[in-house]
This record gives sequence, C-alpha cells and structure tokens, in this order.
Amino acid sequence: MLDYFYWRETLSFLPEFLLALLVLLIGFFVAKFLENVTHRLLRKFQVNERLGNTKSKWTVEKIISKVVFIIVLLLVFVLFFNILNLNTMATPFVSMYSGLTAAFLNILKAGLILLFAWILATLVKKVIIMSGNKLKLHKYVGKVGVNATTVNQVKWTDTAANVAYYLIFLLFIPAVLNALGINGLSGPFEGMIVSFFNFVPKLISAALVFVIGWFVAKLVRNLIEKFLESAGADRLAERLKISTLFEGTSISKVVGIIAFVLIMIPVSITALELLDLQGISGPAIAMLRDILEMLPKIAVAIVLVLVGIVAARWVKHLVVSLLEKMGVDSIFGKMGFNTNLGSAPSFAKLIGTVVQIVIILLFVVEALQLLELEFMVVLATAIFAYLPSVIAAIIILAVGFWLANMVEKLVGSLMSHASGTPHFLRYVAKYAIIAFAFFMALDQLGIAASIINSAFILILGGAALAFGLAFGLGGREHASRYLSKMEKSLEEVEVTKGKFEKQKEKMKESVKEDYKKTKDVERSLRGNTPHVDEVKPTNEMVDTNLGDDEALDTGYNIPSTDDLYPFDDISPNDERKD
Repeated sequence: MLDYFYWRETLSFLPEFLLALLVLLIGFFVAKFLENVTHRLLRKFQVNERLGNTKSKWTVEKIISKVVFIIVLLLVFVLFFNILNLNTMATPFVSMYSGLTAAFLNILKAGLILLFAWILATLVKKVIIMSGNKLKLHKYVGKVGVNATTVNQVKWTDTAANVAYYLIFLLFIPAVLNALGINGLSGPFEGMIVSFFNFVPKLISAALVFVIGWFVAKLVRNLIEKFLESAGADRLAERLKISTLFEGTSISKVVGIIAFVLIMIPVSITALELLDLQGISGPAIAMLRDILEMLPKIAVAIVLVLVGIVAARWVKHLVVSLLEKMGVDSIFGKMGFNTNLGSAPSFAKLIGTVVQIVIILLFVVEALQLLELEFMVVLATAIFAYLPSVIAAIIILAVGFWLANMVEKLVGSLMSHASGTPHFLRYVAKYAIIAFAFFMALDQLGIAASIINSAFILILGGAALAFGLAFGLGGREHASRYLSKMEKSLEEVEVTKGKFEKQKEKMKESVKEDYKKTKDVERSLRGNTPHVDEVKPTNEMVDTNLGDDEALDTGYNIPSTDDLYPFDDISPNDERKD
C-alpha cells in the first residue's frame, strides 16, 4: 500500500518537474537570445565607441548584454522553482529578482534620460555647425586678430559645437543620478550645476563687456596711430633723434598701445566686478586700480625722461662745440694723451657724452621720485653723491700721468749716460709720481682709506729711510771732504777780538792828531783877525776833555770818530778784504 502511494505521488510530480525543466530550458535560450539581441543593438548604435571605451576587454555592449542575460535567467529560475512548489528556494531568487528589476528599471530610466540628452546634444551640435558654416564665423574670428592658419586648423565652429554637446550631457547628469537612486552624489553635483548656471549670466555679461571694450580700445588705437602718422609724429621723433628708442616700432604705435592699455584697464575692472569673484577679482581689481592711479605719474615720468634725453643731447652738442673751440683735444695732446686712437672719440666728445649721461640720470632720478620708488631713488642718489669723488679721482690720475710724463722728459733731458741712453732716475721719478697719484685717487674714492694711508706712509717712510741709509753709508767720504774744506776756509777768515781792539785804538789816535792840527789852525786864524769878538763859535762851550766817544766843540761840525769809522760794524771778512 505504501509503495502504491509513493509511486502515485512520484508520478503526479513528474509532469510538474518536466514542465519546470522545459521552462528552464526555454528560458535559458530566451535569455541567450535577448543577450545577443541586446549586444547587436548596442553595437549598431556604437555605444562603446561613443563612450570612448574601445580598447577594453569588457566593453559596454558585453556588460549590458550579460546583465540582460542574468536578469532573464533569474526570472526563469523563479518560474522553475515556483512550478516545483519550492518556495524556500524561490524566495531568495524572487528577492534578488525584485532588486534587479528595480535596478533595471532605474537603469532603464537613466538610459532613457541619457538617450534624450544624446538626441538633444546631437541636434544642438548639428545646428551650431550648420549655423557656423553658413554664417562663416571663423572669418570673423580671423578678423579679430587670430592667424588665419590657426583659425582653419582649430575650426572654431566645431569647437563651439563640441562644447555645447558635452555641456548638455552635464546638464542631464543630476537627473541620471537621481534616476539611479544615487542621491548622495546627485545632490552636490546638482548644486554645482545650479551654481554654474547662476554664474553663466555673470560670465556672459563680463565677456560681452570685455569684448566690446577690446573692440573699442583697438579702434581707438588704430585711430590714434593713423592720426599721429599723418600729423608727422614719427618724423618729429627722427628730427629730435629719439627714434632710436623705438627700434622695431614707431612713436605713433607706442602712443596707440598706451591708449589701448588705458582703455582696457577700466574695462577689465568692470568685467571683473561683474564676475563677482571676490577671491580672484578682489586682488586683481585692487591691482588694476593702483595701476590706473599711477598712470598719470607714469605719463609725467615718461615725458620727463624724454625731455631729459632731448636736453642732454642739446647740452652735449653745446659742450662738445665749446670744448672743440677751446682746443681741449690739442691741450690733452700736449699733455701727452694721444687722441689719435682710430675710431675712438675725441676727448671733447667723451666729456660731452659724460655730461649727457649725467643729465639723463638726473632726469631719471626725478622720474623715479615722481613714481615714489624710494629704493631706486636712494640708490640713484647714493650713486650721484659718489660721482664727484669719482670725477676728482679721474682728474687726479690724469694730472698725475701728465706730471709724470713731463718729469720723465725733464729728467731725461737733464740726465743721461755717456752712451746717450736715458738715465734710470727718469723712470723712478715717473712711476713715483704715478704711484703717488694712484694713492691719492684711491683715498679720494674712499676705498679702504686707513689701509691706503698706512701703506703710503710705510712706502714713503721706507723710501726715505733707504735714501738716508744710502746717502749716509755711501757718501761718508764725500761728506768728510766737504766738511774739511769748510773748516779750512773758516780758519783762514778767523779774526781774534784782541786784534780788532788794537786796530780800533790806532784809528782813534790818528783822529786825535788830526784834531790838534785843526785846533792850531783855528788859533792862528783868530790871532790874525781884527774883529775877533764878532766871531761866535757854534757851540758855547768847548770841551777839551776828549773822550773815546765824544765830539769836539770847535764851532765846526766835526763828526765823531764813531761816525767816521764805525769800528763796531767791521767784520772779520772786511778786515780780510782790506
């Protein structure tokens, strides 16, 4: 009885089992068929090539077709287990299938969104290309200033079409992420897209302002260039000899570029303000405003430098003409400086060039002062403060070389060997003067003043000591002979004091004798004269007491012995001569 029921149950289950196997077999083939159909459809639409995944082993077509195969096969297994009433086995597959079905629906929704985005992007791309080719936008871009070859290679219309194509895809990405249920990623991405589209109007307005300003600035630049060229500004620059400052261009083009920059700076400030990017536009706007505020000072500084260049050239010509009329070159030639140096300029032109450079530098310093560049002003002022020392050092060296050459010629003309060769002392004198001038120049420049002074003192002291030793040791015999000769001459002219006193007494006695004779003559004359009382001597009293230094009172003016013979003034040399 049990066997009967067993076989009865088994045979009653057999049709269900066979039906389940048939469903499984048919489902497998259907899944394979759908896999192949899906793969072919995707291949036909070239999904893999469009997504750029051509070199991978697992292409997009294979992945999607396998997903379709697995989904269909899972559905077949669910039917298989339900036919066999194996609910325990079917429940996991049902859950899996439900999840896959929901995911598949989400994927299908996302795919439909992407399909719509692709259709829209393709249409927009084709419209842009057709419009660009019909309107010939690349020629307008070429007129803006871009090279025509570059325009043809880049193909601006195709570039704009591709940008619009991928931009549309970006717009649909948040919707695709929401369809897939990836809200954690779609939220930030959607916020970014919203921010971008909020920024697009600002970007477009800023771009329009910049482009319009650029066209206006370019138009103004061309007008200014044409006006200055027709007004003869370039010819005036050539007359003033400042055209060399604008090599490769002209003064009209430079002024046009300056006008272009002056227009573009406020245009750029306005465009940056429209962008409203504080992190980027804030510092840029501040910098441009500083430049705009400095532009008047820069213009004045440029004009000042140009005036300085013109004035310096005029002063140079004036100085050169004056120096040439004064004969500076001939003076330097007489001083020993050779001016026939081939292509080298004369000394008058050299001095004129130095004056020109100094004047230009003065104007440059004043321009830097206007620009408030303190460091450059301090540096230039220090250089100018040092220039007098440099000029003084150069003058000292020039005078030193001239004096050295003159002394060399003088010593050479006075001293020479019997053979006619120049004496070595001429070179000693020359290079001693040059060394002295060199030390003076270094001291004037202030280069290690203490070391230079010490070195000069040591050299001078060493030379003096060497000269003293050489004269003292080498000239002993000559000095001895000279001193002996002087001593001998002094002995010959020596006069003793006693001999001088004796000579003085003899002279006094002879004067007394002459006086007595004069007295006798006077007495004889008084005795022979009748009117003696009428004769009045000159002196009331006659002192007969003759002293050594007293005069006689005879009525006549007789000089004293000291007046007749000034013995006190007799020197030993006078006695030797008598």
